[in-house]
Amino acid sequence: MCCVKQLKKDFRNMKRVVRCSKFRHVFGQPVKNDQCYDDIRVSRVTWDSALCTVNPKFVAIIVEASGGGAFLVLPLHKSGRIDKAYPTVCGHKGPVLDIEWCPHNDQVIASGSEDCTVMVWLIPENGLVTPMAEPVGVLEGHSKRVGIVAWHPTAHNVLLSAGCDNQIIIWNVGTCEAMITLEDMHPDIIYSACWNRNGSLIVTSCKDKAVRVIDPRKETIIAEKEKAHEGARPMRAIFLADGNVLTTGFSRMSERQLALWNPSNMEEAITVHEMDTSNGVLLPFYDADTNVVYLCGKGDSSIRYFEITDECPYVHYLNTFGSKEPQRGMGYMPKRGLDVNKCEIARFYKLHERKCEPIVMTVPRKSDLFQDDLYPDTAGPEPALEAEEWFDGKNGDPILISLKNGYVPVKNREFKVVKKNILDSKVTKNSENSSPKSEAKLEEILKEIKSLKDLVSSQEKRIITLEEQMSKIAI
Repeated sequence: MCCVKQLKKDFRNMKRVVRCSKFRHVFGQPVKNDQCYDDIRVSRVTWDSALCTVNPKFVAIIVEASGGGAFLVLPLHKSGRIDKAYPTVCGHKGPVLDIEWCPHNDQVIASGSEDCTVMVWLIPENGLVTPMAEPVGVLEGHSKRVGIVAWHPTAHNVLLSAGCDNQIIIWNVGTCEAMITLEDMHPDIIYSACWNRNGSLIVTSCKDKAVRVIDPRKETIIAEKEKAHEGARPMRAIFLADGNVLTTGFSRMSERQLALWNPSNMEEAITVHEMDTSNGVLLPFYDADTNVVYLCGKGDSSIRYFEITDECPYVHYLNTFGSKEPQRGMGYMPKRGLDVNKCEIARFYKLHERKCEPIVMTVPRKSDLFQDDLYPDTAGPEPALEAEEWFDGKNGDPILISLKNGYVPVKNREFKVVKKNILDSKVTKNSENSSPKSEAKLEEILKEIKSLKDLVSSQEKRIITLEEQMSKIAI
């Protein structure tokens, strides 16, 4: 009888230890071979970017290219073997290092390259028929290679780029102008840059092992943590929906770590989770709707996923998807591109050496009805602000859409790049700078010019008189 009581007590204690979560049973499933994208020469660049970006229309993959840089853009339905002669986006003069689809237009993609430029491309609605070498916009301002491009989450036509010149530039893509340049904030190479949910702040990780939270419009660092991870390998930092910062990096003993920080007090981490001793850089992919973080290590053959909550230990390990082949890079589908009828909560596009393999993450449910607990309203493609409004200081939260009846693509707004006349900008700058101080300075300069003219005139008269005297002596 005593033994039975003790067993019941132990069972109750076990129930307390096992945490309830609707994501505990999430499982990953690779698609069938005929739904993969085969015979793709994935880029071998040593830069630690994802090499792949996805949206509900296209998958884009950085590929090997001779005599410059290129990436492949494939409509999602074009699976199977990809012909070697399939057209690419090939306007860069050096290897492409990073690409990202615009969240507000599924046909617009930005690319950063070793040729020090950022280019913006408008992909035809049905994909490429011929190679594309002419971008709609070229953003020139970096003096070294550009390794990071990141679109603003809520403002239309605002793009961030970070280069190996240790600078961050924020562009108005609609006019191809560099509006904000953040210099002297990073003493070394920037490993990652990420916007927060409404795009008012950015968080960066740097080779100096520091994580910085920056207000880009005020051009100030509002929080900083030196040696967030003590290892020498690259770090990553992303914002979570509640404003906290999640970082991945390495300990001094080369153990891979996941850490959670509160920007209001970055002296100590909220929690640090140690994982393994592999040397692949961990790329974090975050679902703001479910608070699940997926960690994909470059060179790993697995995807780990964690749920972030307000209760200790804050970062809860859920499960690991494992496979045989290591991943070269990874693409992550936005929520609006998922199949809600199959309870799909994430879809990854895993890059092998010569293949791209979609991996579907599903929560098993018996009911065929819409699971509103898995699919709260998510960020839609409509921007909350225009670029000019954001640069003027306004903020806007993402405009949410329901996925109850599946995502219905909206008609994309016409994408235009209007390049300003440089001469016009000089005229406006001159008129803007016409303050009382500058007027006084101008008056002073004019007086000096007049006195110099008078001096020159008197000297000319003196020269003429001397010449006349000389001619008389000569006679």
